Amino acid sequence: MYLKTSFSLLLFVLSISSFAQNTPLQKVTDPYFALVRPEFKGDLAYETVAFVEQYWRLAGNTGFNNTVFRIAERLEAAGYVLEEKAKDSDRFTYRIETREMRQPTWEPVSASLKIVGSNENLLSSDTNRNMIYQYSSSTPADGITGEVIYVESKEALSSVDLKGKILFSDQVGYRTLQSAVKENGAVGVLTYDMPSYLQPEKNVTSIQFRGLRHDANNPAWAIALSFEAKEKLKAELAKGKVEVLVKAETKIYDSAELTIVANVKGSEWPLESLVFSAHIQEPGANDNATGVGTQLEMAKITADLIQEGKLDLKRTLTFLWGDEIISTRRYIQEKDKREAEINWGISLDMVGENTDVTGGTFLIEKMPDPSAIWTRGEDKHSEWGGSPMTVDQLKPHYFNDFILTNFEAQGEYANWVVKTNPFEGGSDHTPFLQADIPGLLLWHFTDQFYHTDNDRLDKVSQKTMVNVGTGALVSAYTLLNADETTVDQLMLMIAAKAQIRLMTEVQLSKNAIAAGGSKEDEQKILDTWADYYAKAMDSIKDLVPADDEKTLRRILLAKEAIKAHVPQL
Repeated sequence: MYLKTSFSLLLFVLSISSFAQNTPLQKVTDPYFALVRPEFKGDLAYETVAFVEQYWRLAGNTGFNNTVFRIAERLEAAGYVLEEKAKDSDRFTYRIETREMRQPTWEPVSASLKIVGSNENLLSSDTNRNMIYQYSSSTPADGITGEVIYVESKEALSSVDLKGKILFSDQVGYRTLQSAVKENGAVGVLTYDMPSYLQPEKNVTSIQFRGLRHDANNPAWAIALSFEAKEKLKAELAKGKVEVLVKAETKIYDSAELTIVANVKGSEWPLESLVFSAHIQEPGANDNATGVGTQLEMAKITADLIQEGKLDLKRTLTFLWGDEIISTRRYIQEKDKREAEINWGISLDMVGENTDVTGGTFLIEKMPDPSAIWTRGEDKHSEWGGSPMTVDQLKPHYFNDFILTNFEAQGEYANWVVKTNPFEGGSDHTPFLQADIPGLLLWHFTDQFYHTDNDRLDKVSQKTMVNVGTGALVSAYTLLNADETTVDQLMLMIAAKAQIRLMTEVQLSKNAIAAGGSKEDEQKILDTWADYYAKAMDSIKDLVPADDEKTLRRILLAKEAIKAHVPQL
């Protein structure tokens, strides 16, 4: 038995070496690339971004709801039928879910900030639509005039008469200043807080959007400053007393939260599904009008290919647009509102950047793997950053390397840079993972215009949306139609990726030990990676019928082969 097992392991390792000379998964993905590439032009994606980014979007407000209705209109044009009107034979359906909101919605109308005595505005919402804090109330129509008091520290608040004053600080956070408004009679707040990765001294007019908690009993307003406005205001304060005139008009009103869900029903296993999710809220173009637009074109292309008889999907494909994390989590939890179980989830967030302008890099944020614990070598967190993780939080699965392999193929084809980052969280992939569903994020970072009012259409690349959408669709089609050949290719891919990773980690560990590191600690890293890939190999069983003993046996042997590659340091 031992000789037989050893011989099987040898054959498997030899197959890895042979496989490494070819593009992983090429046998099963090439036909889908050939289908999608001629179809994905990016016109609908870009047109949608241009429509969506004109609005400051928050769940329930005008821009958010108009985006939902625009998506529905385009889905219907592509052949999707409203669920309540659909027949059993209709494969393309959509629905708009309406839910009561816990608090009113909000949207800005106009705002301006002027130093009294100056002929020009210090800031205007015509050019800085993020200047007014989310959920700020309106000022009187003719504005509020007040003396500006610079606050250099929290302690300074107790030593100055604040009544009737407008507080300004680039040192003290808004929450602290807000309490002074409530308790000490200040009338409003001006703040400056721009992270260094936004390069504020270069992008001097950028303002990153900020928000305050809605409190109907204590209406308040706050203005965020750009670097340029902050410097001008401080220069005036250095000369003496400064008064400013603040005007703000906003809308706070009761509304309903909308989520739109489109389904392409699988022909053979409709109760298994892959879900794409793109959030609508946030005011930017890249964040996240590009996710909305790219996903909409993906839905149209899928319907076109199936209606033309060029494609069939055996499992169900779902497209979801809504409020970030909230809508996705609800869709996962409310099983009575969907027929299919969710096998995989993918978040499209900031997927259309012109990286020559933004400075961002396209990234695949991986499901938690050991690089989220030991980030070394070529692995690198984004400036968003990740919280420390433990071994028990890892999510071993073939999904990481599967998606990366497909996107690298598109990257090579289109001369497009594709990178990864360890898990960090914060978008629609998180609810999938929390529900123990394989899920990852497609995005860009670092972006020097992230969450600022300079994230507009001129920072968007139609070509990037085409690349992301193509890689995403090919990945989805491959999994939704996965068969024995797909399983074989996935096994070889995971085995090859495991071998490459372990070779890399062994060298890193040897270097660490040579530099005085602990041999025991380094051995733990290697063992964890081997265990991760063995379990990733095991996850392929999800695509294998329970009675396919031959394939299940091969997966077992492949797991043993992976662990056999771990040396003892």
